Amino acid sequence: MRKATSGEIRVLGIDPTQRRELYQHIGVQLQEASYPPSIKVEELCQLFSSFYSKPLAYQGLLDRFELGDKKRARIEDLSGGQRQKVSIILALLGDPQILFLDELTTGLDPQSRKDMWQMIKSLRQEGKTIFMTTHYMEEAEYLCDRVCMMVEGKIAALGSVEDLVAQMGTGQTITFTTLDDVNELEQVPGVSRVEVNENSVQVIGHGQNFLKDLVVWLTNNQVNFDNLTSKKSNLEDVFLKFTGARMEELQ
Repeated sequence: MRKATSGEIRVLGIDPTQRRELYQHIGVQLQEASYPPSIKVEELCQLFSSFYSKPLAYQGLLDRFELGDKKRARIEDLSGGQRQKVSIILALLGDPQILFLDELTTGLDPQSRKDMWQMIKSLRQEGKTIFMTTHYMEEAEYLCDRVCMMVEGKIAALGSVEDLVAQMGTGQTITFTTLDDVNELEQVPGVSRVEVNENSVQVIGHGQNFLKDLVVWLTNNQVNFDNLTSKKSNLEDVFLKFTGARMEELQ
């Protein structure tokens, strides 16, 4: 591998003569893309198809993403969700093996976001490798096999969703209110910490039957309780632990 000269952009480890072949296997959807407002969907697909030696038939992709009747519509007349679909279609025209998706669902309404999730899952099931950037922890938890959390350009956490949640050291947080004594709660199997604030109790622990064991203990010890809720640790908890900040503070 030779050193890149001034003004030259190179793909690390790839000979320049192989670069064009490499790009034939990569698709990219950008967070923001600017197209001529008056250009039609069909015209845009034809333009991007010309970049590939063996492009997919764009009509088939339009039909798959429920845009078959929009091919003669102007980009400026599409909804936000439809424009996002067009961005994915353009990234898929070369039938890439690797797909980069950047903030794909930002700004979409809840239903459009759910629809987009199903589309991403279907692409993954087809064997495509997808690198996705997102600020939504729920989205990452639902879609990703592996998650990399980055803060200020550095990796804060890396692993599968299950592994990262396991690193929390807790699997479940149960809260309830009571006026009775709960000093012996730590005897319940799986309990790792008990926090009492006036009449509010928070029990943190893990185990397949953790909630059941806790309720049985409360009942057997005649503890009157109310407002019981249970919450399992998730990626948002992991993010808060590793970064000490909420996502909106970093944006």
